Amino acid sequence: MKRRHFIELSALGFGGLMMPSIPVFGDIISPERALEQVDPALKKRLADVALNAAKSSGASYADVRIGRYLQQYVFTREQQVQNIVNAESYGVGVRVLANGTWGFSATSDVTDKGIAKAAQEAVAIAKANSKLQKEPVRLAPVKSYGEVSWKTPIEKNAFEVPVSEKADLLLAANAKAMENGASFVNSALFQVNEQKYFASTEGSYIDQDIHRIWPNFTVTAVDKASGKFRTREALSAPMGMGWEYMVPKAGEKIKGPEGTGLVGYRYAYDMLEDAALAAKQAKEKLTAKSVAAGKYDLILDPNHLGLTIHESVGHPLELDRVLGYEANYAGTSFATLDKWKSKNFKYGSDKVHIFADKTQKGSLGLVGWDDEGVKTKQWDLIKDGILVNYQAIRDQAHIINEPESHGCCYADNWSSVQFQRMPNVSLAPGKQKMNVDQLISGVDKGIYIAGRGSYSIDQQRYNFQFGGTAFYEISKGKIVGMLEDVAYQSNTQEFWNSCAGSCDESDYRLFGSFFDGKGQPSQVSAVSHGSAHTRFNGVNVINTARKI
Repeated sequence: MKRRHFIELSALGFGGLMMPSIPVFGDIISPERALEQVDPALKKRLADVALNAAKSSGASYADVRIGRYLQQYVFTREQQVQNIVNAESYGVGVRVLANGTWGFSATSDVTDKGIAKAAQEAVAIAKANSKLQKEPVRLAPVKSYGEVSWKTPIEKNAFEVPVSEKADLLLAANAKAMENGASFVNSALFQVNEQKYFASTEGSYIDQDIHRIWPNFTVTAVDKASGKFRTREALSAPMGMGWEYMVPKAGEKIKGPEGTGLVGYRYAYDMLEDAALAAKQAKEKLTAKSVAAGKYDLILDPNHLGLTIHESVGHPLELDRVLGYEANYAGTSFATLDKWKSKNFKYGSDKVHIFADKTQKGSLGLVGWDDEGVKTKQWDLIKDGILVNYQAIRDQAHIINEPESHGCCYADNWSSVQFQRMPNVSLAPGKQKMNVDQLISGVDKGIYIAGRGSYSIDQQRYNFQFGGTAFYEISKGKIVGMLEDVAYQSNTQEFWNSCAGSCDESDYRLFGSFFDGKGQPSQVSAVSHGSAHTRFNGVNVINTARKI
């Protein structure tokens, strides 16, 4: 199934992601075929075919991406394996500048003839589009790296692990949930391997092997007498790691607040432990007290806060959204250029330091170079609460007076044109030593929120509402019991200005989005968001219970 023909993945809720009918792109293959490799020497020769054909057709610049994209998805429910998907997509995308205008073409015909034809088509498209171009594309300079390679620093390739072992792990997690009171449970394991070769007329030949993994489940507990049910999602995070993420290790767990039983996971995930606790908490939610609406101080765990960062900081600081390029599909941004130019726009309190980083260990966005051959790096977006920068690629950098691209260009497939995508966007942890119990101890009336839930945010990424997975009442510095029907409402600037501080780096961990949608035709990308437990004061909480 071609990417342009499947339903946009990011529109699906997390529950929808558990369905065995989740769309995939590429041809169905055997698990063994996923372990095959394409010879780098062959990729270099084919890349040169594309670059030479583009230049001889009149391109002033050209880049080529030879991509092999692998997916493996395993789905289970209770005691059954529902579906196993192994897919491969292999082809070439050619992007060119001719007459100061972009052109792009792609082909699955990975032969000299097929690639040369695609390059010539890209140039023809650029020349045709140039009649409508108001000003020529300006590319920020980039270093020529010659022949280089990069691989996600994994300990074990998840594609090498037998499918039966993966299914057994998911079924064991399901069994743990059922043993501890779950009525229903479904689980899934998503794995992605992007084998990407980039070359350009500027002299770079970059070979990259990128790995990502995401275990997930949904546990449901039902009160048969009333028909009432509650769910609890996994507290895992999708990661830029291999199978080692699925092997619990000492030192990678972070104890949650006293009175919750929660455990945070850093670079190794204990799925069985989390599934057992999820069942207990789903049952506990059936009899939890319904929240009284009002103002509360919130303590947000990293697994929850990552989604809030994603929606209220990551998206509004994408430069193409700021400029209106995404208005038709995904909206614009309240964080307009005039606010940045003022040099004093108070996005948040002085406790808020948010940075972008494509080099973060274990993150989904971790790569050596982006999809236009720019070396990845870290840079500040919000410093001491002040908006200081955006996310920009080579043809956008001059708009915000940047001397170079930020290295955040990405395409989700060889058949997709690369464009600006969100890097990892994270909230820096606090500088003073503090654990979550100490953070909670200063709260007189508050709510602790763990895990992701439903959310809504407007087209300018300003007014929003967020739910969660588990909620606990805080009274006089202590967790006193579970709550239900909780959601908080705010606007982006008000919310981040209510930030009163975070735990230190020992509490820091990543959340991620595996299927973040953007663009027309729509593309998906994977991105992480790091933080420690963080406090926000005086936030408006509503009761979401439906009264009939």
